[in-house]
Amino acid sequence: MSYTATRWACYTGYVTQAIVNNLAPLLFIVFQTAYGLPLEMLGRLVLLNFGAQLLTDIIAVRYVDRLGYRGPLVLAHVMSAAGLVLLAVAPFVAPTPYIGLCVAVVVYAIGGGLLEVLVSPVVDALPAPQEGKAAAMSLLHSFYCWGQVAVVAGSTLLLAGIGREAWYVLPLIWALVPLANLVAFLRVPMPETVPDAHRTSLISLFRTPAFIAAMVLMLAAGASELTMSQWSSLFAEEGLGASKVWGDLAGPCLFAVLMGIGRIVYGLFGEKIPLVPAMVFSGALATLCYLLASLSSNPVLAFAGCALCGFAVSLLWPGTFSLASARFPLGGAAMFGVLAVFGDLGAAVGPWTTGAVADATGGGLSTGLLAGIAFPVLVVVVSLAYGAMAHKSVQRM
Repeated sequence: MSYTATRWACYTGYVTQAIVNNLAPLLFIVFQTAYGLPLEMLGRLVLLNFGAQLLTDIIAVRYVDRLGYRGPLVLAHVMSAAGLVLLAVAPFVAPTPYIGLCVAVVVYAIGGGLLEVLVSPVVDALPAPQEGKAAAMSLLHSFYCWGQVAVVAGSTLLLAGIGREAWYVLPLIWALVPLANLVAFLRVPMPETVPDAHRTSLISLFRTPAFIAAMVLMLAAGASELTMSQWSSLFAEEGLGASKVWGDLAGPCLFAVLMGIGRIVYGLFGEKIPLVPAMVFSGALATLCYLLASLSSNPVLAFAGCALCGFAVSLLWPGTFSLASARFPLGGAAMFGVLAVFGDLGAAVGPWTTGAVADATGGGLSTGLLAGIAFPVLVVVVSLAYGAMAHKSVQRM
């Protein structure tokens, strides 16, 4: 087998991550109705998911470069599949349904965290021209978007057909994806990790202002993307009065489609587009989208803000990876792991903050999303600072 098979297994790995990150939020309205869960408790599930991924990232950072990629990638798919099965079963057998949901979320979050740490450095290590690395990374991350589209569209239509009472069928079906990709990762060739003697140490990275900026940028990127993505389904239904089917298709599904298109566009033409100015533009556009979604009294414009935000944030996560990889080419999986920690921190804090603000103010999700504008604004500020540091670095050379 060739590295092409490895690349496709990595693509499917990001589809798996899209499943574990986006299936439960699609069921928020079901959980809210069936179990009487308030917005803050639903937001806490997102916080638990990305919090567990964050802890997994921290642990994996220390060992991945020593253990190699294959074993941890297989484990990632085992945990993802097990967590999805538990999502279907645990609410019915746990002491309370919410405890069951929490257990399932933690299990599949471990798989999602490992995937975030492992898949990007594997693709970065595959043979490719250095100038095409950023475009390849963006193309890789587009498969997360297409996975999200499949999860949203497939789950929404299936749920409409079988009824909300049979929601537990969905995670059982989606568990087949990580099970199949598990077999692929047992067979495909894997690149070598960066040896300890050659790898840029984490201590050196933490002492570099450019890497500190990349960590903050990753936090803001994760929060900017996941805040809108995780809440758009419920926002469309409760805030804009859409039905479950149309709320999901016009909210998170269209968000994911436009995010995927943005990443493919950069994957095809990224070599001609300077990355830092593109990041600044993306953050500014995301800021406008948050304002449009949260402040517009016109449902069509609010929908447009939610959807267009997918295109706006498309570059932020893979773009930050690419900035760091170009600046620190020997950072290894540990560097990607640290960045993933901050991305997952943002992905956990952003959606939870939105739910907490919505409950605390009584203003609904519109108020919560308005508070989330801080994250894309932070993207703009830090991207400009990163560009200034890079310019000074070039002048000194």
